Order: sequence, then structure tokens, then C-alpha cells
Amino acid sequence: MDSYEALLGVKGLDAIYIATPHVLHAENAIMCLNTKIPVLCEKPLAMNSREVSQMIASAEANNTFLMEALWTRFMPPINKVLKLIAAGEIGELISVNADFGFAANFNPEGLLFDPALGGGSLLDIGIYPVFLALLLFGKPEHIEASAIPGSTNVDSSCDMRLKFPGDKIALLHSTILSDTKTEAFIFGSKGHIHIHSRWHEMTSLSLHLNETDEVWHFYKDESCCGYRFEAEEVMTCIENGKIGSDAMPHDFSTLLIETLDRIRHKAGIIYSVD
Repeated sequence: MDSYEALLGVKGLDAIYIATPHVLHAENAIMCLNTKIPVLCEKPLAMNSREVSQMIASAEANNTFLMEALWTRFMPPINKVLKLIAAGEIGELISVNADFGFAANFNPEGLLFDPALGGGSLLDIGIYPVFLALLLFGKPEHIEASAIPGSTNVDSSCDMRLKFPGDKIALLHSTILSDTKTEAFIFGSKGHIHIHSRWHEMTSLSLHLNETDEVWHFYKDESCCGYRFEAEEVMTCIENGKIGSDAMPHDFSTLLIETLDRIRHKAGIIYSVD
């Protein structure tokens, strides 16, 4: 096939997974939704909140499924983290520290470095720490952010400080300049949860209790690897006639992209589509 339009004409398509460059997500997704083909679209769902709003409106108008493919949300260990917090194991939530960084091979025409494709650390990997903070704390009240621009004018690194209601704080970092530990720490009044490297893949986690110095380790089964959990969510939702996922609802994707927009505004990260 020589075009996406030809692909959409194939009979019996259950869903389409969109993994094109960031700048094409909205165009590609809306094209699928307008032909009533369910969509699983890679993160970020689009380049900005305007595009995400258009995608969600198209899903609603066509009564067709749309979900952002942020695989960390669907891995069993993230549910363990949420259960530990809900059970009060670490007490009242106070803060989260999370990073994601690696030394990327420089390619000015590649996805990570080309601004015309939506390159940079924030949208590609910084989205993971931001996702975790929003999952735990909701909508931030105040955002501070700064970025280091690279030679191609995308953000090579981005540092973020998000303040939430109740004086909860998230300290977040992304970079494509160097390898970082890529860990996450969730601090509470009674202890903390350490999601070990590389935390977005949920390799393992441990619970540390303040008063007893106890440490409980939780490791995932190797069968947890990969993207199958988000794929299973898509299949379940489509089978049940839903246009969105309860685990990764449209409202959360809207909050996520709006927060990324606010971070970009503070850090001076601008794309031509803006």
C-alpha cells in the first residue's frame, strides 16, 4: 500500500496503532476516527492541547475508541504502587522525584532532534515523569521549568518543579544528553516507594518504612514485559463499545497535554505547530 488512505480501506480492521512522529499524531488519528476505526495513539497524544481537543471531539462525534498509548499506566506494578498508597502504607503523600535520561546518538533528522518532528526530551521521555506526578497528585497549581536547548533548537534537557494542592511537590527531569538512573521515588509521611531503574518499564519496586526501617521488595513477573497490557485494555474497551479507557481516560490525556503545554511555556520550548 502506498498511502494511509489505502490502509484505511482494508476490510476487517479492528484498530490502528499510530506510532508516526509526534507532529502527525493528530492528523493520522482524526483520519482513522472519521472512518470509525478505533485508535491507539502513541504518546504524546498530540503536539498540544488544541490538537488533543480536536482528536477527542472526533472520537466523540464518530462514537469511536481513542486512547493514548502510555504503556506504564497499564503494567501491573503501577497498580501495586497505587494499592500501597491507597492502603496508607506510606502515609500522606508529600512529594515525588522522577527522572528519565539517556545519551542519544545525535541525528539532526531523527525524531529526538528534529523540531519539525516534535523532537526534544520533554515530549518524548519527560512525559513519563509528568505522567507519574499527575497520576498521584492531579492538576498542578504552579509550574516552574527550564530547558537546555540543543544545536537543533529542541530541548536537550528539561527540569520541572510542579506544586499541587496541599503543598505537594514533584521534582522531575528529562534529558537526551546523558544516562541517568531513571528512577522514581514517592515520599509519604510514613515511608517511601522506590520504583527502580528503569522505572517507566516497572522492573521492580520497594517499600521503605520510616519507623521500622523495614524494606519490602516487589518484583514483576517477566511476562509483564512489553506493550501487551495496553493492547489488552484496547481490546477490552472496544469489545465493550467504549470510546475511551477508564485507566487512561480522555480527561487525563487532556490534563497531561495541558500540563506539558504549561511546562513548554515556562521553559521556552516552542514548535511551529504552536
